[in-house]
Amino acid sequence: MEGLEDFTNEELEEYQNQKKKTTKSKRRQLGLSCMLSTEVGAVLAVIRRYPEFTPLYNISPSDENYDSSIVSSLRSLRSLIFNPQQEWRTIDPSIYLSPFLDVIQSDDVPASATGVALSSILKILKFQVFDDKTPGAKEAIESIVSGITNCRLEKTDPVSEDAVMMKILQVLAGIMHHKASILLTDQSVCTLVNACFQVVQQSVNRGDLLQRSARYTMHELIQDVYARLPEIDIKDNREGDSESDIEEDDDDNSSMEHSGYGVRCCIDIFHFLCSLLNVVSIVEADGPTTHTADEDVQIFALVLINSAIELSGDKIGNHPKLLRMIQDDLFHHLIYYGSWSSSFVLSMICSTVLNAYHFLRGFIRFQLEAFFGHVLIRIATLGSTIHLQEVAVEGIINFCRQPTFIIEVYANFDCDPCCRNVFEEVGRLLCKHSFAINGHLTSLHIQAFEGLLIMIHNIADNIDKIDDSTPLGPYNTQLIEYTPFWEDIEKDDDLETWVEQVRVRKVQKKKLLIAANHFNRDNKKGLEYLKHAKLISDPPDPKAYAYFFRYTPGLDKKAIGEYLGDPDNFYLQVLKEFTETFLFNGMILDTALRFYLESFWLPGESQKIQRVLEAFSERFFDHQSSDLFASKDTVLILCYSLIMLNTDQHNPQVKKKMTEEEFIRNNRAINAGQDLPREYLSELFQSISNNAIALAQTIVSLDMSQSKWIQLINRSKVMPSFIQCEFDRRMCRDMFACIAGPSVAALSSFFEHADEEELMHECLEGLFSVARISQYGLEDTLDELITSFCKFTTLLNPYASTEETMFTFSHDLKPRLATVAIFTLANDFRDSIRGGWKNIVDCLLKLKRLKLLPQSVIDFEASIDAPTTPESGAISPTDDHKFGAHRFPSIMTRLSLLSHENEDGLTLGSEFEQNLKMIKMCRIGSIFSSSSNIPTGCLQNLGRSLIFAAAGKGQKFSTPVEEEETVGFCWDVITAISLSNVHRFQLFWPNFHDYLLAVAQFPMFSPIPFAEKALLGLLKVCLKLFSTPREDKLAEELIFKSITLMWKLDKEILDMCHEIISQSMCKIIIEYPANLQTQIGWKSVLNLLSVAWRHPETYDIGIEALISLYSDGTYLTRMNYAYCIDCAFGCFLAKNSPIEKKKKILDLLADSVNLLIQWHRTQYSDPGSNVSAASNTSSSSIEDSFRGSSSPNYNMTLFVKLGEVFRRTSLSRQEEIRNHAVYSLHKSFNLAEEMLYTSSNCINYFNLVIFAMVDELHEKMLEYSRRENAEREMRSMESTLKLAMELLSQMYLQSLRQISESPGFRAFWLGILRRMDTCMKADLGHYGPSSLNEIVPDLLKKIITQMKEEGYLEPKEDDDMWEITYIQIQWICPPLKDELFPL
Repeated sequence: MEGLEDFTNEELEEYQNQKKKTTKSKRRQLGLSCMLSTEVGAVLAVIRRYPEFTPLYNISPSDENYDSSIVSSLRSLRSLIFNPQQEWRTIDPSIYLSPFLDVIQSDDVPASATGVALSSILKILKFQVFDDKTPGAKEAIESIVSGITNCRLEKTDPVSEDAVMMKILQVLAGIMHHKASILLTDQSVCTLVNACFQVVQQSVNRGDLLQRSARYTMHELIQDVYARLPEIDIKDNREGDSESDIEEDDDDNSSMEHSGYGVRCCIDIFHFLCSLLNVVSIVEADGPTTHTADEDVQIFALVLINSAIELSGDKIGNHPKLLRMIQDDLFHHLIYYGSWSSSFVLSMICSTVLNAYHFLRGFIRFQLEAFFGHVLIRIATLGSTIHLQEVAVEGIINFCRQPTFIIEVYANFDCDPCCRNVFEEVGRLLCKHSFAINGHLTSLHIQAFEGLLIMIHNIADNIDKIDDSTPLGPYNTQLIEYTPFWEDIEKDDDLETWVEQVRVRKVQKKKLLIAANHFNRDNKKGLEYLKHAKLISDPPDPKAYAYFFRYTPGLDKKAIGEYLGDPDNFYLQVLKEFTETFLFNGMILDTALRFYLESFWLPGESQKIQRVLEAFSERFFDHQSSDLFASKDTVLILCYSLIMLNTDQHNPQVKKKMTEEEFIRNNRAINAGQDLPREYLSELFQSISNNAIALAQTIVSLDMSQSKWIQLINRSKVMPSFIQCEFDRRMCRDMFACIAGPSVAALSSFFEHADEEELMHECLEGLFSVARISQYGLEDTLDELITSFCKFTTLLNPYASTEETMFTFSHDLKPRLATVAIFTLANDFRDSIRGGWKNIVDCLLKLKRLKLLPQSVIDFEASIDAPTTPESGAISPTDDHKFGAHRFPSIMTRLSLLSHENEDGLTLGSEFEQNLKMIKMCRIGSIFSSSSNIPTGCLQNLGRSLIFAAAGKGQKFSTPVEEEETVGFCWDVITAISLSNVHRFQLFWPNFHDYLLAVAQFPMFSPIPFAEKALLGLLKVCLKLFSTPREDKLAEELIFKSITLMWKLDKEILDMCHEIISQSMCKIIIEYPANLQTQIGWKSVLNLLSVAWRHPETYDIGIEALISLYSDGTYLTRMNYAYCIDCAFGCFLAKNSPIEKKKKILDLLADSVNLLIQWHRTQYSDPGSNVSAASNTSSSSIEDSFRGSSSPNYNMTLFVKLGEVFRRTSLSRQEEIRNHAVYSLHKSFNLAEEMLYTSSNCINYFNLVIFAMVDELHEKMLEYSRRENAEREMRSMESTLKLAMELLSQMYLQSLRQISESPGFRAFWLGILRRMDTCMKADLGHYGPSSLNEIVPDLLKKIITQMKEEGYLEPKEDDDMWEITYIQIQWICPPLKDELFPL
């Protein structure tokens, strides 16, 4: 204790720990010694327990000192147990194992002693008495394996034997669990596994416990062996070695010499497990009673194979021979037995293939294709029982659950022209099985539908990624350049290039199928289409034709054979390339020939047959690894011989069949003068005799024949491996396009027959996933989806009454779910809806009629303040407007709430409240309130649906009130979306206008109330358009064309809507005149303003607008001047209208001549003179008349038109207005003196305005004179005529100089004299003489006097005006003759 004081605390603590370890070790060694002593005693005790065995050991009661060798060794071991010179783990294990192993291997030891010895061995292993570091551990563990496998049970009974076999199984498992098991050799491990399987076999007819234990142990052993495979390193120089399996095995042994078993035992065991799958074919001959047992063996083998693959993982790919075994042996068995085994075996096969896909899909591309084509798809389609179909469908679903399975299958198979469309076939198969044919859903329907939903959700989640901004859309269906379609593509780091190549190959594949269709109908057209579609080069490549004939499904095989046998050099090259697509390695001749002739019909012409067989013989000879054939000529001769034998054996017309001996004799000395082996020829004869070669086969066998499998294996060696890839949005879109139609039909059918709420919710989840996919370039699919599900709302049933619809809608969950789903689609996916708007609108209108749509559900006024964008108005849909996966759960939450509300009985009031809640969940208002961002195409389709519905297409109205409400609602919605999108009005309204034109052509179309409601809405849009300046003029023309179209449908509409029309037009003229830029705009506005004159309540506001326009004068231009004049004239025709305002208008009209003078002076610099190109295309008469607004005579034309307005106004019933019109005419004439500088202008104005006014007034006066009691009107008209005559005289004298210069001056003068004469001699009948004869002489006197003074009227030899005037005056007023013409 005093010495301990010299240690530090750390040293003292270390000393104490070391002491504890030493003590613990000693205790362990003592414990192991006690355990061994106990086991030795137990074995000795059992041996001595049975007296019948004492003679064996020569033990007698009197001679107990004599021991046998076994007992002696056991006693010797006991004597050594407690005297070890070293620790047990450093002692050679053979010392204490040998006595127990001797007991186990002894022939005469009782079974109970063997069992105890086995228990002792097991305890030694479990207590880890030795480990892999112990000297002699390798020999010891090998000796245990040898001892267990040589266990003797000569004298025993069945019960004891079962117990011993149980112990053996435990020891076998203990060996593999022991640390020293890694020292076992490959042979020992295989021996151990074989021993365990022997127990499995022997346990078949024994107790169930033993059988279960044996299989469990076998499973453990396989797990232990293959769990070590990933830790085994393989030398780089052996990777990919496929030439020598023996050399590989030797390398494995050398590499594992010091580390124990390795790859070779894994290969041997795997080969053994694969051979267990063939037990069926062996045992089947014993009778059908053993079928279940055979199936059990298969299932047991598959369980073990599954474990091996699961534990080895992808490391199998590092060991070529093991990989080849999986590629060839395993998959061949799986495909063969999978096509006809029971549902249990098929289920296990599917699990095995799924594991292989998970770990090794990079190496089993064509095996996977064959498994799907020959097993899963075939059984799921043509399965003999429902159970088999369910298992096959479940297998497909398990594959679809893998994260990248569907995209990888699509990229590797569907986009490869030389492979089948696995993804498309799987998708269509699931859709097909989702249909309930007999009206109710079965487990198969639900199962298939689940698989379909998995595919759809997977695509939707990957196409709708938030962080992916890759542009989407359909790929161009036209190939830009030629690319060999048979060349495989490798996936490199450039994802964009790879995706582009994959999409090109998919287009090529579709084009090849189209070419096949053309080829089958007309061979030449089919080959021409290949050129047109850029599937072959120019000039043609024989290889392209060869691959087209070889890999395009559905081609006419007879036509292929004719082309292949064609003697043309080009088709000889095609035949060569075609034959080189076959890989005959490993095939015997008849198998290769059968496989070759399956791809086409052998031509009937002998020369063509020879060319085909020569090509085959050369290819087959090149692929033979043996020296059986001396040359290709030998192969050719033997091929002819086989075809002849085939005809002989299987043609019913041949009565005497060739024998085997004759066949062999006929083929002597064909191998370069030597005979072929008799066995080989005999095998060929038997094969042809038992199974004919189909020389004209039309139906391709669905079975995986030996030749097909060999071809598959050969092809997998030279073709690129399975491409592993992640989802790409563009490929997701293309994938779903393949199955879009069937998917929508399946969803619709399943929802129709689903009664359980959970199934309906799953169906709606699929619906929204399809919509999420469809928004990326699959608008037609979304439309089809909406159309299909709208029928489940029960709102579109034309035969159901309102009460029936309401009852169904209130008491059935399915219509309510469908309704919410449809309007949710309209909200969240409206950017992608096209034709589906029709059904949505129909549902909306039905809800309106059912009074389920509150008046406030759509806030139409809110959209008026929608933000505007630049004039281009181009709206391009971006991903920001797409419906994302992050919003998907909220939809289903709302639907769940809907289905759980008020599940109990409902009163009528609660039903109505429930329906209102449901409508609120539909969020109908938001569909239209924020429509300013939806694409133009979508907007056009929405407008079309609303316009056609408003016109009654597809609608049934029970009452006129219902019709008016529906039409009004539709136009309210159209107005709302138009106001929201006024910033791009010119983009979508042309189509709207076309729809309005189409509506007008509907049979039985009634313009009331359609046109009335349309006009009201269009006026709102019109005001919104003109409230802000716009550079583009097209929108203005479009809106007024539509407005004009509507009121022309029924002109009574103008009177029905006169108030709103007048207010709208007045507002435009007063507040927004600067924004009117086109002729059609001004024409329409002023024409509609004329409606105000018809009604006293709107006359004043119309007059004020017109006065405002003329008073300002800023917005009067040559473009709109004519329309302004026409509009002003309209106000003069109104009855009982204020005279002062009319006079004001006349004064403003007269003053407007100043504008004409201004335009005349400025040489047409008026900014409004530039008429828009669009307006010049108008067909209106006014625009045609004034199209040449920049011509020199245009101002004069406008002046004449103004004069005509005064002329027509002079016929007004109100004398004061007539007289003022004459004065205004005079005033305008005086102001326009500059414009009347030419004689033609003057004469034209007089003829059209002045003369016409005088003539019309005179005619009107005479008309009144012939009426009874019309003297007052007649005298009033006479008074106006006097003013007109005075005006005529003044204007004539004022323009005398210009008129006299005209060649028609003489005729013009005669016209004046004629009118003077007419007025002078006016006959007023019983009303007495006219007062006109009082002013006519004065006017004549004044005119002639001035003409004479200015020299325009005087006697001339070459002019007879003097004489004519004299004669006319003598006729008109003789008293003036002497005064004006003195002698």
